[in-house]
Amino acid sequence: MSRIVATVCRSCPAGRDGLAGALRDALRQAGTEVELRETDCLSGCTRPSTVAFRAEGKTAYLFGDLTQDDIPELLGFLALYAGSADGNFADARPLGALRGKAIARIPG
Repeated sequence: MSRIVATVCRSCPAGRDGLAGALRDALRQAGTEVELRETDCLSGCTRPSTVAFRAEGKTAYLFGDLTQDDIPELLGFLALYAGSADGNFADARPLGALRGKAIARIPG
């Protein structure tokens, strides 16, 4: 299985308010193996706050309009993403509110 990388925009409001640290803590508590990175900008400024997920050979995702309240759904997304061979989902309904927070889906 390829390593999943999550990148949190630290210049977005939630990024400045500690989203990366809260997500890192939640990942650790859940026992989820994800490399978490921060970057200065993910260019999702029209829909801050943003987090990107990618893994080699899989579709990458960029979500926006996030707060720390979205962390449980981000963990749910990661479980589905880790279990998907190519990062695509036949049914997006299990993503819950994240379906409406998707900014981009980039083929792997």
